[in-house]
Amino acid sequence: MAQTTSNDITHKPFIQRLIFSLRRRSQILLDKSTPHSVLRWIGFAVLALLYLLRVWYLQGFYIVTYGLGIYLLNLFIGFLQPQDDMDANDGPRLPTFAGQDDEAEFQPFIRRVPEFKFWWSATKAVVISMMMTLFSIFDIPVFWPILLLYFIVLFTITMKRQIEHMIKHSYIPCDCFKKKKYKGKHKIVKKKEKVIPVMPKVRQPIRSLNATSGMKKVNRD
Repeated sequence: MAQTTSNDITHKPFIQRLIFSLRRRSQILLDKSTPHSVLRWIGFAVLALLYLLRVWYLQGFYIVTYGLGIYLLNLFIGFLQPQDDMDANDGPRLPTFAGQDDEAEFQPFIRRVPEFKFWWSATKAVVISMMMTLFSIFDIPVFWPILLLYFIVLFTITMKRQIEHMIKHSYIPCDCFKKKKYKGKHKIVKKKEKVIPVMPKVRQPIRSLNATSGMKKVNRD
């Protein structure tokens, strides 16, 4: 069986081996780019700007742009919302302290759409939209101010619901307003420095008088 499986791997078509190699290399690059969030989002911003310039230059593909905006809005809402459905159950609220005096264990905020997934999905969406601009079949004539107005209204309503959800469940989907670390109710007692006792000065002993000091001994006999 081992020989047959090795033979199957070696005798795969060239296209399958090429696709497998490209997937593996792309996954390695994605793993390396994971800690560089700022550079990733700068690259996404440049890519989105290029797409907008292309749409402006072609004066078309407004339906594709509208669909891209709706998709990015859904990703952004998923990025702001927690993973647990708070409206479905009455469980503990995230990411707040359960106790009023901040004595309970702090539960971290887990997003429904993680940051890396948000970036990767948005980047793929922009690339696919840019590739769609290469085909005139997707350039459907439409009055673009109506689409822009509808998108603004939809964005306003969606963000209003999201803010109401955040106020209702008392959470903030960012680390901009971190709470101070809990230090406890007890007073902080500073360690006193060790005091080295000062030894009292000892008077030096009186030296014995020598005979040559000029004083005569008195005989008491």
